[in-house]
Amino acid sequence: MSVPVTPEQLAPTASSAFRDALDVVRSVEPRIADAIGRELTDQRESLKLIASENYASPAVLLAMGNWMSDKYAEGTVGRRFYAGCRNVDTVESIAAEHARALFGADHAYVQPHSGIDANLVAFWSVLAQRVESPALERAGAKHVNDLTEEDWAQLRRALGDQRMLGMSLDAGGHLTHGFRPNISGKMFEQRSYGTDPVTGRIDYEAVRAAAREFRPLVLIAGYSAYPRLVNFRIMREIADEVGATLMVDMAHFAGLVAGKVLTGDFDPVPHANIVTTTTHKSLRGPRGGMVLCDSALAEHVDRGCPMVLGGPLPHVMAAKAVALAEARRPSFQDYARRIVENAGALAEGLKRRGAKLVTDGTDNHLVLLDVSGYGLTGRQAESALLDAEIVTNRNAVPQDPNGAWYTSGVRLGTPALTTRGLGTAELDEVADLIDTVLRGTRPGSTASGKPSKAQYTVEDGLPAKVAARAADLLAKHPLYPGIDLA
Repeated sequence: MSVPVTPEQLAPTASSAFRDALDVVRSVEPRIADAIGRELTDQRESLKLIASENYASPAVLLAMGNWMSDKYAEGTVGRRFYAGCRNVDTVESIAAEHARALFGADHAYVQPHSGIDANLVAFWSVLAQRVESPALERAGAKHVNDLTEEDWAQLRRALGDQRMLGMSLDAGGHLTHGFRPNISGKMFEQRSYGTDPVTGRIDYEAVRAAAREFRPLVLIAGYSAYPRLVNFRIMREIADEVGATLMVDMAHFAGLVAGKVLTGDFDPVPHANIVTTTTHKSLRGPRGGMVLCDSALAEHVDRGCPMVLGGPLPHVMAAKAVALAEARRPSFQDYARRIVENAGALAEGLKRRGAKLVTDGTDNHLVLLDVSGYGLTGRQAESALLDAEIVTNRNAVPQDPNGAWYTSGVRLGTPALTTRGLGTAELDEVADLIDTVLRGTRPGSTASGKPSKAQYTVEDGLPAKVAARAADLLAKHPLYPGIDLA
């Protein structure tokens, strides 16, 4: 019987693996090897608070650098358009097996290259399910491949006036939820629901009223910058009432679902018809996407390639399988719980120092800081914090007067720092570092002397002082301890 090996025991092996791999890269293009090495240094030396980023384990990272990257494997398990894919079949099957078990899903499709790809697969799967059967019936065909050009023309006309209702971008939704410049806003006749102007929270009766009036084909729930929980039971009730398909994009909070922090009404999988996610972010895997669905949509989802996707990336599916296996361990549930605790501590720490937060707090992994109280735009705040080795991203707040480019907010997330082992007391200190930088920052001016939404000035020496404090904090929690590239 084998004895499990701990990450600490494996550190020397991992260190040698990464060092040797970079030596091989350096023999061909040293500048690339140097850039990769510098990225590790940069990540080690900065407070990473980007809510959509994390640190994958050495096992996940190493699973991506292998011979699987050489394979073409269009199709699905057992039905490939290329020969020689038995090992790809094994990898994809294992990844899907872990996904189904982890989330309690009927079906899992692990081929999407990103969250946007996963959403496109979901959109087209829902559309195909709704219109394909009538089209086949009219044409007397048994399979979609039997449709004539005229059949397809009718199909495209049917698709042209389909409707989507999703969360608006400034309320915390994602650009793939119907933002007009995005493909989702072009595929569908689109309308958005926002949040209550006073509380900043979803008003479910307002969503219900919008759905009754608009009658969408697809109702999207999920977010990229909403710091509260969503009641998916209510969202499914609304969808069923108007005959819509409920699609949930859980890319941001998939790790909290996997870690059993979000359960019952707040777990989307039992309530949604189809769920999309990324496999990085709070799930702590490789950059990639995934679709979970009920059995009624499984056949359509499995046509993601060639419907939307090209050849899947077998090496990334291998890394997804490793990450999903890690997420099934009991330790991941503790990790997910600490993400939420740390976000709460960060939010409370900022509030005690007088900061203004959208919805006045958080229930999940992210905090949305309204920096207008500091007299700054989101872009100015983001840049000033980066000067102090605090990595964030600017983000719109509800009814943002500065729009989506300059913004009035900064989004903060705790998955990455929680991976490093920081706890609630240290997240309170992080709140102090953020507040210190923003209080010491002033808006700048353009060359002509007009107020600028991008330029800023910071008190002399302040970024270096804060960066030194951040370095002391991070030194207690080294990133990838034991891995030495020297």
